[in-house]
Amino acid sequence: MNRYLAMKQLPAKAGYKKGDVIVLIGELFGRGYANGLVAEAAARGMTVIGTTMGRRDADGTLRPLTDAELAEAEQNLGGKVINVPLEAGFDLEPADDGLSPADQLKGLKPDRWESIRLDWNLIEQSRSRGLKRFKTNLAAVAAELEKLIPPGANLLISHIMGGGMPRVRMLMPVFNKVFKGQGERYLSSEAFWRSDLGRLCKLSFDEVTADTFSHLIEATKGIHSRNTAQGAKVSYSAYGYHGCEVLINGRYTWQSYTPYVPGWAKIRLEEIAAAAAKRGIGATVFNSPEIQTNSSSLFMGVEIALYPFISALDREVGGKTAEALREECSKLLREDETIESLLAVANDYMAAPAIAQFWDINTWPHHNTPEQAELMLNCSARLMAMNSNLKEIIGAALSEAVVKGVGKLILDSMWEPKEHVYWLNHDIIARRLGQE
Repeated sequence: MNRYLAMKQLPAKAGYKKGDVIVLIGELFGRGYANGLVAEAAARGMTVIGTTMGRRDADGTLRPLTDAELAEAEQNLGGKVINVPLEAGFDLEPADDGLSPADQLKGLKPDRWESIRLDWNLIEQSRSRGLKRFKTNLAAVAAELEKLIPPGANLLISHIMGGGMPRVRMLMPVFNKVFKGQGERYLSSEAFWRSDLGRLCKLSFDEVTADTFSHLIEATKGIHSRNTAQGAKVSYSAYGYHGCEVLINGRYTWQSYTPYVPGWAKIRLEEIAAAAAKRGIGATVFNSPEIQTNSSSLFMGVEIALYPFISALDREVGGKTAEALREECSKLLREDETIESLLAVANDYMAAPAIAQFWDINTWPHHNTPEQAELMLNCSARLMAMNSNLKEIIGAALSEAVVKGVGKLILDSMWEPKEHVYWLNHDIIARRLGQE
């Protein structure tokens, strides 16, 4: 495993300015980490260029965005979107027999998940074809970027691709048991991970979450060489997850969400950045804290570690910055609840012996246990019930603050990349927010 490198010193403010460029590889959607980075880049006058995953028609054909879809995407981004489909992975890619991995699973019963056997020769054919398609389209994106990016411009290329859950309807009931099940509905993540379905998920996570970063660096080496030859700075960032430090019993303690099965792909992502750094390329994976996003709803309980950020901001910054966030969160609570009661519930969960046994970074990622799943899911439900309105929750307010701080830290760090991986813990994010 890579060394644990928690960022402890605030980076100097980056020299990015008007005329410099940030490129997002992957599509920008609402409520994600990339939104904070884009907002910070735009605030400094940088040109923002985005990409799209494309869309699937009813017959499964992958296509570019329509004019209306492109206009909406560019409005959301605040910049130009290169309209070449960059969907990664192979779950919907036909093999020689015309069937995709998703097709292999059609009509199968979720309760038979353990006995399902896949044709791995066909899976490999789909994987190879999906990879060829992605590389071809990525080369087309790189060619467009060479036209759009001025030779002397400083450039940050941000990899924002993640996930890779195969898009198969029968898998959702299985995933729900793995991530949300308790009692009779509990399903061991380790048992699932060892099955053919788990093996398929691992391959898909690796392809989408990690390997795309390597392909991106390779595809844009011409832009990298051209702009660095002009004296410009060119670097690559990516979003990782590998747990983070939060306040537990008053001490910053490393912890993580369990079971985070994409974790092996995130480690692979770190290794890709390390290999690039050895070649003299400024590439950094930023292991960022848990937040609530559009995609995190499946991982119920991931938000519990977000609540102690209130205490971190109190400790590291205090004053108006901390008071403003605390007041915002207080207004979202039910009248019979307090911030102190909220923090106590979250702390009791994370300090519980059945949960604290997982706080060993050297054995991460961890699989679930029946007791851990029950404690986590019940705690998550209890904390969620403290909100007065489930459409306006404290987790969203805290996520927005964390996303903002992380965006500032990444942009400043990438001006002079020093490490191939950083953990951005609650303390450094709080301190960065306190600067402004």
